[in-house]
Amino acid sequence: MSMSGNTSSDILIAGAFAAFSVDLLVYPLDTLKTRFQSPNYYRYYVNPTTQAPKPALFRGLYQGLFSVIIATLPSSGAFFTTYEQTKSLLTYLNPPSAHSSSNAGLIPAPIIHSTASSIAELVSCAILTPAEVIKQNAQMVKAGSPTNATLQTLKKFRSNPTALWRGYTALAGRNLPFTALQFPMFEKMKLAIKEYRAREGLATGTILESGIITAVSAGSAGAVAAVVTTPIDVVKTRIMLSAADDAAHEAAKSLSQPKSNGLVDAFGKSVEKGKGTLKAAAENLNPVASGQKKSSSSSAWRIGKEIMREKGFKGLWRGGALRAVWTFVGSGLYLGVYESGRVYLANRRGEHVDEEDLL
Repeated sequence: MSMSGNTSSDILIAGAFAAFSVDLLVYPLDTLKTRFQSPNYYRYYVNPTTQAPKPALFRGLYQGLFSVIIATLPSSGAFFTTYEQTKSLLTYLNPPSAHSSSNAGLIPAPIIHSTASSIAELVSCAILTPAEVIKQNAQMVKAGSPTNATLQTLKKFRSNPTALWRGYTALAGRNLPFTALQFPMFEKMKLAIKEYRAREGLATGTILESGIITAVSAGSAGAVAAVVTTPIDVVKTRIMLSAADDAAHEAAKSLSQPKSNGLVDAFGKSVEKGKGTLKAAAENLNPVASGQKKSSSSSAWRIGKEIMREKGFKGLWRGGALRAVWTFVGSGLYLGVYESGRVYLANRRGEHVDEEDLL
């Protein structure tokens, strides 16, 4: 189902360009947020005597950027494509309400927008998770190291690359409620601003006006959603930062174990002969039952309780204000550039994008 005036390529290009713009601008704020939420924040970045931030806190603020750019472009394109197509499909299938004089559907628009954004987020997170794990661990590498921070992080996952997806549930667990909150608020706010400007005779119909309205609406909605979902973000950061240590631990453990007889299970892991074969294979399928390092399969709930025990209730909200600021800037620029890009690309071909087809 194609958008009026826009091709799928337009959506991919606009989404990718928007993501690239945001990454360059707000990435340093994201790095600071990761360091604030890290369990090693006070050990690495705070002077124990004066409690003042060390200069190291503000060094290497772009560490890990390259991995994010590589993954963000396809993940953002996948998000917007899925969102637009799903929203259009659900709107098309939405039966008209018998109690409405307008063309409003039986299912309220906010529910359609939340559903479409949630489905799009699940697709996007599958692409973005490895880069997010690499990024957050690279952000914690000591600045000035002779080896590139991203390369240092990748080495930890060399023997167990599947560990890069350990943060998928955590990332989706944060992004799903975030987008489910942000997009309905964004759509409602944008519509209200446009109606107000039209009513007051202020509307100009330019790409710049559309972009500014979208940026303000998206930024405001994103800031609210960011604050509300901060506890989930703190837990997600802890899980992703532990992924590299878990991968390195498992690699060291496998090197220290004596060589096996060459038998492997369906996942390529060594098993012993005889009676232990089935048991070992079953343990590889269920690492929790086998007693492997708990942090590799830590539940978000357990990590949340650990944070509460270490830092108190405030610990779950660490970095919330900073996250709200960079989300306001990032979301505003992200969706503002995306929508303006779609309009611009359509106008270049002499086509028109209808208001209802935009975000």
